[in-house]
Amino acid sequence: MEVVYIDEVFALNALMDYLLLLCAAKLAGEPFRRLRFALAALLGGLYAAGAVLPGWGFLTHPLCKLASAVGMALAAYGSSRRLLRLTLVFFGVAAAFGGGVLALQLLWGSPRVLDLPTVLLCSAFCYVFLSFIFRRTLRHGGGELAGAELELGGRRCRLTALVDTGNTLTDPVTGRPVMVAEGERLGALFPPGEGPEPGELSDPVSALARRRNGRWRLLPYRAVGVEHALLLAVRVDNARVAGEDYGPILVALSPTPVSDGGGYSALIGA
Repeated sequence: MEVVYIDEVFALNALMDYLLLLCAAKLAGEPFRRLRFALAALLGGLYAAGAVLPGWGFLTHPLCKLASAVGMALAAYGSSRRLLRLTLVFFGVAAAFGGGVLALQLLWGSPRVLDLPTVLLCSAFCYVFLSFIFRRTLRHGGGELAGAELELGGRRCRLTALVDTGNTLTDPVTGRPVMVAEGERLGALFPPGEGPEPGELSDPVSALARRRNGRWRLLPYRAVGVEHALLLAVRVDNARVAGEDYGPILVALSPTPVSDGGGYSALIGA
């Protein structure tokens, strides 16, 4: 007779769910909301613990499992406008994780209880495998998706950027490339209350007038259907894209999404 310890079931499943939620957000270029992820993982742990209780076997029904997964996705990503995309990526990561567990069991030659080392090993495998797939297949318009990290005043923000050869936007003073990023994605760069609000980005002139810091400026640009317009921009201390150091550059804050499908949240020239 197999003995199941409910505290171990809860802890292992909560940890596993947290890693899956984190991995899905990383692959989709979503900012890490660790508190929300932790709360969603706790819900997953409670569900798993409840499913092994006597008389609660109905929780193992596929519909209950699906409802639990959707509930976790809502708890973790509910504040994102890319909820559907994130949920699908989360399901894909979970499926890859399940395949990793099965592969390890086949390698061991016998079913093995899911323990902490197995969870960590499978999570690492899924992350490396899916990252490889995303980097090889997610291409758009002659460009390539890459991880980007911005630093300003000791604060850091990570994004998924499209390195687009057709993007020729440059700093008119230095001639260096300019990154265009969705403004709402850069909140981690600023102390609480100091970052521009979404409504301010649509009126960059007024937004600049309310900021005395010399890092801020207005950046003129042209695009298809836009003869002349302005974007609020901030000069960051450092930017790295796909491991390449761009140094201090201007980052223009777009008031609208820069991607039609939500696959990336920033643009920069090659």
